[in-house]
Amino acid sequence: MTATMRQWTLTTGVALLVIALTGSSMINSFFNRMTFQPGPGVHADAASLGVPLEEVTIRTEDDVRLHGFYLPRPEASRAVLFLHGNAGNATDRLPLAKGIAALGASVLLPDYRGYGFSEGKPDEPGLYLDARAALRYLVEERGYPADRIIVMGRSLGGAAAIHLVAEQPVAGLVLIATPQSARAMARSMGLGLFAPLAGRRLDSEGKIPGIAAPILMFHGDRDEIVPVAQGEALFAVAAEPKTLHLIRGAQHNDIIDVAGGQFWQPLARFIAEVTP
Repeated sequence: MTATMRQWTLTTGVALLVIALTGSSMINSFFNRMTFQPGPGVHADAASLGVPLEEVTIRTEDDVRLHGFYLPRPEASRAVLFLHGNAGNATDRLPLAKGIAALGASVLLPDYRGYGFSEGKPDEPGLYLDARAALRYLVEERGYPADRIIVMGRSLGGAAAIHLVAEQPVAGLVLIATPQSARAMARSMGLGLFAPLAGRRLDSEGKIPGIAAPILMFHGDRDEIVPVAQGEALFAVAAEPKTLHLIRGAQHNDIIDVAGGQFWQPLARFIAEVTP
């Protein structure tokens, strides 16, 4: 081992020791800063979107007020709960929600705590509470039985979706570019030495085997943020029935645009099959 390598190893070891001695609060703070990147609220209206649209309020179990958008399809007997990624806000995802609604389902698009107009500060336990509250809203306020609801998650939203469906059976689960775990993400970012500090955060790999609902997955084979190997690892441990669509040439943020019909056609079939 060279002197430079010995120095680097010593420095890294000291840093890990300091973090360990500082305690979990420092680790949690670092994890939250890396994971949650909320954007401020932006109102939208039906005229600008071109479809019916309602802004709704959802209350969580710990009494946090969440803001969300609801795209009703009065003739539809099914709904999709869409859980968005880690950056921006729900308004950014309204065009995607509009496309989903066109497939014959009402769509609920909530903002997590600390995002958009929602109250609170984002963290992992809150993320799961927010997803649970959104599902409860569809059941109790909008009258959709759980077996007529499909939960869809993109990126971080996929982790929330997996956690939710593992504890609450629904008609189906759709995952788009979903990470395997926080530990796997740390390794993919070149932070392998720090990966153990992630613990079991966002442990989708540990939760997805217990899901009985049909699963439809999409992942770009050039995803530069959540490597495709993570999507393949999730798919490998998921129970049947399951389908994985690898989108050639797609990165993390352009997967739906690159996929085009390779996304919308399988999604339409899936919705029709699990909520006929």
